Amino acid sequence: MTSATTRSAPAKASAKPRTTAPSIDEAERARLDDAIADLGTGAATWAALTLAQRITLLRAVRTNVAAAAEDWAVTAAASKGLDARHPLRGEEWLSGPYAVLGYLDASIETLSRLAAGRNPLDDVRIDRAPGGRTRVHAFPLTGIDRFLLSGFTGEVWLEPGVTPNDARAAAGLAQRTPTASGGVGLVLGAGNVTSIPVLDVLYELLAHNRTALLKVNPTQDALVPVFTRALAPLIGPGFLRIVRGGPAVGAYLTGHRDLVHVHITGSAATFDAIVWGTGSAATRRRREDRPQLKKPITAELGGVSPIIVVPGRWTEADLAYQAEHIATMRLQNGGHNCIAGQVVILSEDWDQADAFRAALRRAYANAPERPIWYPGSTSRMEFASDAYPDALVLGDRMLVDIGAGDDASALENTEYFSPVLGIVGLPGTGQEFLDAAVAHANDALQGTLGANLLIDPATEKALGAGFERAITALRYGSIAINGWTAFAFLTPTLSWGAFPGNTIQDVGSGIGVVHNALLLDRVERSVLRGPFRPLPRALPVVNGGGRFTILPTPPWFVSARTGAAVSEGLTRFRADGGVLGLVKTLARALRA
Repeated sequence: MTSATTRSAPAKASAKPRTTAPSIDEAERARLDDAIADLGTGAATWAALTLAQRITLLRAVRTNVAAAAEDWAVTAAASKGLDARHPLRGEEWLSGPYAVLGYLDASIETLSRLAAGRNPLDDVRIDRAPGGRTRVHAFPLTGIDRFLLSGFTGEVWLEPGVTPNDARAAAGLAQRTPTASGGVGLVLGAGNVTSIPVLDVLYELLAHNRTALLKVNPTQDALVPVFTRALAPLIGPGFLRIVRGGPAVGAYLTGHRDLVHVHITGSAATFDAIVWGTGSAATRRRREDRPQLKKPITAELGGVSPIIVVPGRWTEADLAYQAEHIATMRLQNGGHNCIAGQVVILSEDWDQADAFRAALRRAYANAPERPIWYPGSTSRMEFASDAYPDALVLGDRMLVDIGAGDDASALENTEYFSPVLGIVGLPGTGQEFLDAAVAHANDALQGTLGANLLIDPATEKALGAGFERAITALRYGSIAINGWTAFAFLTPTLSWGAFPGNTIQDVGSGIGVVHNALLLDRVERSVLRGPFRPLPRALPVVNGGGRFTILPTPPWFVSARTGAAVSEGLTRFRADGGVLGLVKTLARALRA
């Protein structure tokens, strides 16, 4: 989000916005104006805080989030139709309070280094990625992460031309100049994952020195009391205000002249309506390059995410495990994720392709059923059914296997945001297939947010430098190798956002990045690398190579039998520490 412009915050917002929404009554307008005025005063207060004071404030937020964690997870699960016995309720622990606690811990560390006169990248390994890029080895950075998440590593690749010295000089973003106010920004919160609005607010404060008006999505109205308690240390001094409302409130706020920036997590259609308007007037504005939104905007907007399966020699256990992995990528949160894998790209010439298809059908069918809860998802599934009437319907989900002569364009250009998974075949094996799959993902699939790639250690070793060249050619903002990009989303020191280059004229998967707790400038992508096999098959003596991990079936897998308890246990450990609780959680994980 380095392209956003800033300006000083007004002392008190007394001027009227440019436009008003007719459906917003005077009392509601007054409440919104007062909230923005409070944030204007808060922006001046924030600019006066030292780094040490900001650290104290973040620690207070952390204490409140830890205290609210159970209420947060339970409320979120109930809002999505998951009762206390549902095996997937653990998703709401990891994607809610766990993610926020991790981000607070990483941000406190970054600010502590700056406050001590150090650089956020001190003791962080930096080297070169292909194409002369600077690569920051951003995960793991703590001993507990090296232990609990062994086998997983994460890198942030910076844009070509950024040197290691450039990276160090810019690390810290707005916290390098804490007295320079970024004014007041608007955050239009996501409706699907409960940590997103909170993480976006924190990024506004830390990356841009902007106080934030958070408008929650109506799907998260039930979480507002929880957010209010958890974020009370930010609300009291005027660094944050939280409001509810539908499109009319959003329209009023995006046009408010005392809000200097807009950040949205949502759909490209909503983004276009904000920037250009609707109907024939929007067509004319776009043609004339005359947007109705006169302030900078950043956005995370999703897309159609590929899952590239590189052919190799897999065991039956490998086939079953990676099939469960893919089922998780699609079915977590009911498929209502911008992060969800949607198109499996498979080699037609792989001699295990049919066996893998069969394993994928089993894993996809056997995952626990859950409500399709996100507004509009039923209609999107009907669109998929209309486009592919022969698709396999498995209870609450669909599997589309594109055959020879079938048209894959609907699957590859529609983010279904619901439990619809497709398989597309390409010819070739080895490097030939990998290069073709990367080109197909780049050119045929809508969006550039996240891509997933599965490859066994022996095949990756055989491809050598060709594998790294293929990863470099993959134009996505987050790439997960033997992992799922959701892991990168949850990792605070990695970045999250579309591949650079989108504009308001062609926004694709969005503009700018979030998370990025090291506060790196000019981020191009994050690359996550994980273990191909779980424990015990991750032992070198068993598989002859690859990455060791202590995890059996990871708790975020929809097939993890103890996933709910382990996810809760990991969150409680993140919140409060405690070796005994961690030991119990690890024992449950071994039974997953």
